[in-house]
Amino acid sequence: MDCREKIISDEYVDFVIDFPLEDVLGGGNERFDYCYQSVDARVGILSINRNQLPDTSLLSNDYLSIPDLLGLQQETVEDASLQGNGLVAGETFDPSPLIESGITRVQDAPLNLTGRGVILAFADTGINYRNRIFRKEDGSTRILALWDQTIQDGEPPEGFLYGTEYTREDIDRALLAEGMGENAEPDAQRARNIVPSVDENGHGTRLAALAAGSRIEEGSLYNSPAFQADILVVKLKPAKQYLREYYMIPDGAAAYSSTDVMMAIKYMDRFARVFRRPIVYCLSMGTNFRDHEGGGIFSRYLTAVASQRSRVMVIAGGNEGNASHHYRGRLEEDGRSLEENMEIFVSEGVDGFLMEIWTEAPVNLAVSVRTPGGEYIEPSSVLFQTNLRYRFVFEETIITVYNAYITQGSGDALVLMRFEKPTPGVWTIGVSDEANSPDARFDAWLPISEFLSQPVYFLRPNPETTLTTPSYVTDAVTVATYNSRDNSIYQNSGRGFSRDNRIKPDLVVPGVNMTVVGNRLGETPVISTYTGSSLAAAVMAGAAAQFAQWAVVDGNSPYIRSQELKNYFIRGASRDRNIEYPNPIWGYGRLDLYGTFEEMANT
Repeated sequence: MDCREKIISDEYVDFVIDFPLEDVLGGGNERFDYCYQSVDARVGILSINRNQLPDTSLLSNDYLSIPDLLGLQQETVEDASLQGNGLVAGETFDPSPLIESGITRVQDAPLNLTGRGVILAFADTGINYRNRIFRKEDGSTRILALWDQTIQDGEPPEGFLYGTEYTREDIDRALLAEGMGENAEPDAQRARNIVPSVDENGHGTRLAALAAGSRIEEGSLYNSPAFQADILVVKLKPAKQYLREYYMIPDGAAAYSSTDVMMAIKYMDRFARVFRRPIVYCLSMGTNFRDHEGGGIFSRYLTAVASQRSRVMVIAGGNEGNASHHYRGRLEEDGRSLEENMEIFVSEGVDGFLMEIWTEAPVNLAVSVRTPGGEYIEPSSVLFQTNLRYRFVFEETIITVYNAYITQGSGDALVLMRFEKPTPGVWTIGVSDEANSPDARFDAWLPISEFLSQPVYFLRPNPETTLTTPSYVTDAVTVATYNSRDNSIYQNSGRGFSRDNRIKPDLVVPGVNMTVVGNRLGETPVISTYTGSSLAAAVMAGAAAQFAQWAVVDGNSPYIRSQELKNYFIRGASRDRNIEYPNPIWGYGRLDLYGTFEEMANT
């Protein structure tokens, strides 16, 4: 196999490494069947023949190097729920969320902020490039380029090893060919013969349309924050099957590997360098795993990108606030050491799931298990055990426990528990501290809702620290979700703060009952309605592109970074007198782009 085949083949296992390749292969590179992709000067992706691994279960390998698996963060709203707001799904575009966010007031004179000169970048499910919402008035495309990681019969981008790149010229040729049929009727197949990339899911199309869709009929038919921004798209390839099996992802659930997201960010970052223009990244995928402090390799890479000038990283906070997937325990009270019993309800029909338990030094976790049928596993210590595998007499369940006394990147302790064929009912996980540390605490997370075939949840959950990874990237703009029509928080919106008590989310942004152009075509855009943190991230990304125009393109703050832009937005945010800020639910307040400029004018 060549490198392209190895990168996409399920027979090659991927690892993310942040140290020299020679340290992994022991200096005997010629003995291994592998492919290596450099992400930056420090991080790389190693794809190695699984037959050369001592244990293909992955749990014997360093957990830090296993790619994250990310899910989409959007929910469809039923039409009936719109009637109280006077909206009709499928017909009417509602601009009120943009109005409430102060976005439309700065689009016209005197500021004229439309995203002009800014690149809005999406690593997602692709884009329907044929939709008029992504075209200029002359019919040509507003898409700078499209890298489809799923198509392997074309040329990949220069310096990359897989997928196919379609340039703006390719897309314009496809659009021209589409309209050259008999009686000038559009012919989709002619377009796809030139650019065959399709957004089968529609998620990426919706995000791009919400952040940067073209304004039609002066905004009466459709509007978006950055309707003159250039659009850059990477269609991510689905995660490999072995990785889905490791994380026990149900069939039909969309799942993407952090390795492909990192390569997408690397690809998109080149355009900022070549064109010397500001770029806004919109990331609307997440997971419940990792340390919830931004300590994993994936999060650290995003931090490195976001900290560069003329770069803005916007990340969706997820929809896990009401999912009962986080547990917070305390192992010491009044000087007495305690054992905390976490109760997990597992529904019928669940094939398996993972759970992570995190704590800080010097706590030494010991974990016990009681099955729904009453079988009991004695506590095992993180300090003395690395990998354990348990089978039961009266249960089909197999539990594999991976322990890391000190994890790379954060230094914290991790217990990863993998439940295969779990018996339905209530499982009790006992957690204690063998070091008797003062004020000992721990946090545990179950998978995101999208990665469970049936409900699995804690009976005594904690709704805080439910933002999804990579929301805890320090320099990124992390958004939670609210309903701008009544100023209420979205019930499923992820909440902060981070495990180490850093302020996240940064702001709340409209993401409830959002009317957005659908994945179909038409003279009048077909409007659909969606809810979720991915929609809020798209609105924030569009607003960030507007501000990046003012700052960089118009020369008012040419060296702006994510952190500076975030602080501008925080100063102008709308806040209620009866809420204390910063807040784990509301961050520093509601997005108000016009308020940001008002604040500057009054300073």
